[in-house]
This record gives sequence, C-alpha cells and structure tokens, in this order.
Amino acid sequence: MPRIENDIKLDFKDVLLRPKRSTLKSRSEVDLMRSFIFRNSGRTYTGIPIIAANMDTVGTFEMARAMQRFSLFTAVHKHYSVDEWKDFAKSFPECVEHVAVSCGTGQGDFERLSAVLAAVPQLQYICVDVANGYSEHFVHFVRDVRQKFPQHTIMAGNVVTGEMVEELILAGADIIKVGIGPGSVCTTRKKTGVGYPQLSAVIECADAAHGLGGHIISDGGCTCPGDVSKAFGAGADFVMLGGMLAGHTESGGDIIEKDGKKFKLFYGMSSDTAMKRHAGGVAEYRASEGKTVEVPYKGDVDNTLRDVLGGVRSTCTYVGAAKLKELSRRTTFIRVTQQLNTVFGD
Repeated sequence: MPRIENDIKLDFKDVLLRPKRSTLKSRSEVDLMRSFIFRNSGRTYTGIPIIAANMDTVGTFEMARAMQRFSLFTAVHKHYSVDEWKDFAKSFPECVEHVAVSCGTGQGDFERLSAVLAAVPQLQYICVDVANGYSEHFVHFVRDVRQKFPQHTIMAGNVVTGEMVEELILAGADIIKVGIGPGSVCTTRKKTGVGYPQLSAVIECADAAHGLGGHIISDGGCTCPGDVSKAFGAGADFVMLGGMLAGHTESGGDIIEKDGKKFKLFYGMSSDTAMKRHAGGVAEYRASEGKTVEVPYKGDVDNTLRDVLGGVRSTCTYVGAAKLKELSRRTTFIRVTQQLNTVFGD
C-alpha cells in the first residue's frame, strides 16, 4: 500500500537565514577555506568547497583552470578522451589536484576510467555519476571502483535519503552527491514524479554522512549566491553548481548570435541534446529527463565566482561565522512565504 510522509520537506526558496550578533567587522575577515580528511581514501582536501558540475556545458578543462585560480573544484565531464586528459595534465599540472574524472556505470565506463587514471596518475578524485543512485548495480560499481582504486577519493550519486548515503559510504564512497530533480535543466520530477526538496535532502543526508565520517555534495537547485549559503548552512560539505556557471566563456559549447545578442546552449545530461551528442539519441525504452535552453552569454566566469564567494562571505558576517566551517553551527532557518520583492523584477 502507498504511504504518505506528512512531515514537511523544504526547498531553498522556503527559508531564509536568521541574522545573529557578530563580532566580525568586515566580510574580508571570513575564511572560506575548508580542510577535510576523507573516510575511505584517507586523503586530505584543502580549498573552497564549491564544485563546477560534471556537465559538458559546465565541467570543462577551461572551467577547471578558472576555478582553480579561486581555490575551487571542478568535476570534469566524462566525454574527454584519454589524450585530451594527458594534454591537460601536462599543460596545467597545477589544476590536476582540483579536478575529478567522471564516469557512469555503463558498458566501457570502468575501462575508460582506468585508462584515464593510468594516463594521469596524479589524479586523486573520481566522480561516479548516475541519475538514479538507488540501484544495486550502482552500489556494486562503487564497490568495484573502491577495490581497484583504494587510494582515490570517490564521489558518488545521486541520492536524496539517509539510508542510501550510508550504503554508498559503506560501499567505499567518500563524498555523496545529493539531489534528484532540483537542477534548472533537469526534468526528472516532471517526467517521473520522483524527487525530494533540496534543503531537506541536504539536512537529512548530511546527518547520515557525518555520522559515518563521510561527506556530501549539495548538487542542484542553487539559483543565486544566497542558495549556496543555504546549502552550506544546511550541512553540505561541498556545493555543486551547474546553471549558475553556464553561459560563460569557459562553459562548453559555441556562442550563438540572435538579433545581435549572444547566447550559449545549456542542457541536462539526460536531455535529447546530450543523448544525441554522446549516445546517438534517446533509447526507445527511456524518456529524456532534461531540457535544452539558450543562456545569455555572460563573458568570463571570474565575475560570477567573485559574486558567489562575496555572497557566502557576507552570509557568514550576518550570522557571525568567522569561518565557513562554522556556518552550519551558526545557522537557524526561518520558514517564509516570500523571498524577494519582485516589483521591479527578480
């Protein structure tokens, strides 16, 4: 019999952070750097834990170079060849410790992952990425990756509930990607009716992961710097951005000109566009679960990154967190019915 969970689940739009007394004089005093020791690999991470999503319109080598300059991280999309990886590592060795190589769980993915890691042995991070992280096959795949690469840090997802976070950590993953359906070009909720409001998913999954010494990524749903702060406040160790980083010079794809205005394509990795580009089309047994949009061209990503980092620093000053590490401990969310005054637009 179907059942209903009656406790309310919340999204970023449903809350604001309550300001608190602070001794900070300026946002320049806020330290956004984090250091983590990962449960299964034993490796250490130091940086600002914001990640460019492993979409081929976002997680590019060019984006990785820009992100690295700000001590940020990039999950590089899985469609680069082994030779392209070798050229990138040779040309920009300083970036390699700030990127993950992505793979799915399909036929040939394991072999391709092994080939990239053999060609670029200094790579430390693996991102095992599927739309539905609840399958038994996915858990077995993560376990196989951990067995073959015991010293690599493994990101795995996506899931939205605590019990699956725990299972993936126990299978060998270090960092669990949390989010089903919140992305701006994801249509999973529309096509399948499946999903989980992102703020509640992060709170619940962070609790499960931290109990086992694991970590989580809030993946999807951020529309502005305030949402990034809310994700960190909810307990996310990392926040992954897709749409907020689309449309820049460093984003994948060509610039399109229409009526004197410039655009770039941005699409979900389960969209018709992605399937046609990488798999010859959408298989007959499945539906597209992503859409394709034209994003206004925004120029270099540096200004956007400064805007995001400035917003998070400002959040910390409002709640009295001198370090990003302290933000979740200083966070009290308040339920709201309205975020913004939109009389002059968003």
